[in-house]
Amino acid sequence: MSLSVRNLRIAYRTLRGDVQAVDDVTFSVADGEIMGLAGESGCGKSTLGNSLIYLEGRMRHLGGTVELDGKVLPISDDRAMNRHRMRDVSIIPQYAMSALNPTKKIGVLARDLLKSRGTKLAKVLPEFRRRVALVGLPDSVLEMYPFELSGGMRQRATMVISTLLNPSLLIADEVTSALDVSNQRAVGELLTEFRDRGYVKSMIVITHDLSILAQIADTIMVMYAGKLAEKADAGTIIDRPLHPYTQALLSSLPEVGVRYEEEELTGIPGRPPSLLDPPAGCRFRDRCPFAFDKCAEEPPFVELLPGHQVACWKAAQDVAGSAEREHEEAAR
Repeated sequence: MSLSVRNLRIAYRTLRGDVQAVDDVTFSVADGEIMGLAGESGCGKSTLGNSLIYLEGRMRHLGGTVELDGKVLPISDDRAMNRHRMRDVSIIPQYAMSALNPTKKIGVLARDLLKSRGTKLAKVLPEFRRRVALVGLPDSVLEMYPFELSGGMRQRATMVISTLLNPSLLIADEVTSALDVSNQRAVGELLTEFRDRGYVKSMIVITHDLSILAQIADTIMVMYAGKLAEKADAGTIIDRPLHPYTQALLSSLPEVGVRYEEEELTGIPGRPPSLLDPPAGCRFRDRCPFAFDKCAEEPPFVELLPGHQVACWKAAQDVAGSAEREHEEAAR
């Protein structure tokens, strides 16, 4: 098992109180697995990803543990986490195209970052050049400033730098959101290739776009309002989702061949609840067309079908009812 997260709780300090962005989250990512993490903006997915490598000033670790390859990551201790960054866990940040210092050449950026991790650039320079070529960049990119590169080129350079020390876990946060369709596909394929070549052992790809995850992810985990809603293999999430929120996310995606000047594209009605004071029970209840009295209680995130975890009372009823009907038919 590569990554094991248990009962993780992360909040942001604000003048109005703590925003509970990640609330009692438990999941795992296996060796070799690319797990997609999806949900609306503000659902806590980027906070979850960032908390596994760096808690910025406003973030508080309220509880829970994170283990990587059987060792506890001291996520609440910034100094202790330094020895794990880039070597054990690395990140392609959400605004990767703006993360590169515009006053330093790509090679100098890599040198300084490696030096901060106790490694000399000369030691990994041949491999650095090989990976630059692999992502389709010219060798001369090492002598170029970030502003001399296109957005897609900066994204690829960041990918190479982030994985130079072959981390066990890579967190890719919205790496395709600012790219055109052709670059989105290329970056997605490169992420898969980095895993297949052993540059990273496992990966969490964070995005609001389920269509990207359908192409590259082995499993998909869906978050809503700081909680986990559903997790299963990618094919199951795309074709047979059980949680009403996942179903709504998928139905809001545009379909190939549909002319939307003739047919209206609908979204999910309503707004997510405030995480300053989250409501009791299911947090999707006020937006869910299937909500009933039981939804006033918080549903557990449990395995309803083999390899398929869901936090939904209705889904639990549906699965139980389906199993009962199958049992009755078999008994006839």
